[in-house]
Amino acid sequence: MELGNYNASIGCTVEECKYHTNNDYCSLDHIKVVNSSESNLSNSIKTQEITDCASFEAK
Repeated sequence: MELGNYNASIGCTVEECKYHTNNDYCSLDHIKVVNSSESNLSNSIKTQEITDCASFEAK
């Protein structure tokens, strides 16, 4: 997907990301979500705060 287009299946409010669109969506075809807590790698994820978008790139 080209920048400027958006993926209506991926909402995003991180304006600092290069893939963020003006209508609060992501312009990527897909994203990678990762466990952001190194101390939690052996445990199951129980809250959204422990996940991050690994596809993020700064503008």
